[in-house]
Amino acid sequence: MVLFDSAIGLLQDLLTFFYGVTVSLGMANYGIAIILVTLVIKLALYPLTVKQVKGMKAMQDLQPKMKELQEKYKGNAEKLNKEMAILYKESGVNPLAGCLPLLVQMPILMGIFYAIRDYQYAHLPSFLWIADLSGPDHLYVLPILSAATTYIQQKQTTTDTNQQTKMMMNFMPLFIGYISITFPAGLVLYWVVSNTFQIAQQWWMYRGTPQK
Repeated sequence: MVLFDSAIGLLQDLLTFFYGVTVSLGMANYGIAIILVTLVIKLALYPLTVKQVKGMKAMQDLQPKMKELQEKYKGNAEKLNKEMAILYKESGVNPLAGCLPLLVQMPILMGIFYAIRDYQYAHLPSFLWIADLSGPDHLYVLPILSAATTYIQQKQTTTDTNQQTKMMMNFMPLFIGYISITFPAGLVLYWVVSNTFQIAQQWWMYRGTPQK
């Protein structure tokens, strides 16, 4: 708990620092400060993002062989798991590698939530159409963008088009958009900027790769 409180304090210090930067530039705005904090966090996590994208790409390349094994050992889960483990080992692929950046980002996301929430009583100044960044976006622009960018990010890295995957690709963006309706606009702004930056990173890493 002490560690988590320290992380929240660090994020608040970052937010205050970048707000000070906007003040020194003559355009004092907490919305811009949140965007700058988001970019700093994404750049700090860039090595993990590279690992994540490479892991997802490797998993995509293995899809044909994985489907062959699933067909060959249909009804024999134990044998299938052993053969899959051998395939991962021979290919040098860790199926959990893509989850690491997500696990790292969750505490950061929670920290951003509490950091912004603690500013609630001071009421963060307006940003564009948003009257108060510590309250929800009553025009629903950011929730819609959060759903849209989540969908694009998933679509960008998913090649498996089975029914279950399609359901998840449709459900998750809708779920993110729905919960964003009640979240502080500052937090949703962080999510949208983070997603947009991730989409740009993934596009850059996938450039020149033939789409299957």
